[in-house]
Amino acid sequence: MVQQLGKGQNTPVTATKVRAVFVWRPGPGSPGLDASALLLGTSGRVAGDEDFVFYNQPTHPSGAVRHAGKEEGSFSRDALDIDLGALPPSVDRVVLAASAHSGTFAGISGLHLLVSDPTAEVDLVRFDIENATVETAMLAGELYRRGGAWKFRAIGQGYSTGLEGLATDFGISVSTPAPAPRSQAVPPAPPRPHIAPTPAPATAPAPRLNTRKPERAPRPAPQAPAAPAPASAPAPARPPVRLSKVTLTKASPMVSLAKEGITGSRMRVNLNWVQAAPGRGMLKRLMGPTDLDLCCLWELSDGRKGIVQALGNMFGSKDSPPYVFLDGDDRTGAVSTGENLYINLDHKASFKRLLIFAFIYKGVTFDDAQAVVTLTPATGPELEIRLDETGGGARSCAIALVQNQGGDLTIQREVRYIKGNQAKVDQAYNWGLQWTAGSKD
Repeated sequence: MVQQLGKGQNTPVTATKVRAVFVWRPGPGSPGLDASALLLGTSGRVAGDEDFVFYNQPTHPSGAVRHAGKEEGSFSRDALDIDLGALPPSVDRVVLAASAHSGTFAGISGLHLLVSDPTAEVDLVRFDIENATVETAMLAGELYRRGGAWKFRAIGQGYSTGLEGLATDFGISVSTPAPAPRSQAVPPAPPRPHIAPTPAPATAPAPRLNTRKPERAPRPAPQAPAAPAPASAPAPARPPVRLSKVTLTKASPMVSLAKEGITGSRMRVNLNWVQAAPGRGMLKRLMGPTDLDLCCLWELSDGRKGIVQALGNMFGSKDSPPYVFLDGDDRTGAVSTGENLYINLDHKASFKRLLIFAFIYKGVTFDDAQAVVTLTPATGPELEIRLDETGGGARSCAIALVQNQGGDLTIQREVRYIKGNQAKVDQAYNWGLQWTAGSKD
């Protein structure tokens, strides 16, 4: 049975691996909420910015703390996975925090923190976070060492200065970059004739950030007398943590990956549903069985074209063309993380354009729920696109168009509902693929 704690109370934690989950009831006008964790030493501060785990920095270098992601439904959840046995010995406490965006905690109802044992599948502790007013960030609780064991303490300390105020309180360096100029929407590129597959050189451009090297001391002249070796130059300073998210809207529909500091490695694309009916779940846990597929039409710079989708087991590839990969086909809603696409940005020079879209293979229409798409890169801010317009009974929705413009990838919000299947999406964007009927059965 779960143990209910009040503010200031503590209890032993015997599980080695725990999951900390913030749970709340979403509603019209209710702000979103994001979970985060800070790994502190005995000084009560972080050793470095890498000890802050949140949406823009989802995994600690040790692998012991990981932002597990959100699950939307009649109750929304944002989870952190903590392996207490894998934490570095220097970590004395793991602070569990949450931050509200576009509002305060006064607008979040039913908020509570659950600490569970995922191995035994049982909830251990519950702490209700109540009576919030102007707070925009909340230090909810902490896991801490005591006598060679671990304990959990309920705290409930609010901050009116947001996640930035909370993070800097524990020694995090926070960057607040000026917003990039808005880019004008660019229409989809015209179709290109199909070209026989030819290997194309894929050169990964050098990353924009963290490339400065320490300057070397000048080499002494041959006749110069020997001198003591100069002190080695200090390593480049780690860039400050960036807390901001980028939300693509009708008014500001496009973003440049280079301007946002998004460089190589893989970018994850995930689609979450906010259900209009009671229930719990992510992606397809809606009113009855629903099979919703996340898909990607792709065109490479050498003219090759295709699609990544579950239908026909066309899951793509991470490290070879098309450098887009679908991690599986969740047909029952049982997979808590839903379906995810991964785009390998190390090969961005190979991309001409990508169209990310969703297709309802079986079940409800887009009018039955609102959806939020998140694009999470390894570096740089998380990108968010809300499918908040009426779908008109459509079964497909073009979500985002990725285009290569002079070596830089741009992502443009589409949110274009299309009545029909994948072939209709192809026609709407002049992709030019040949289609035949298919089935998963």
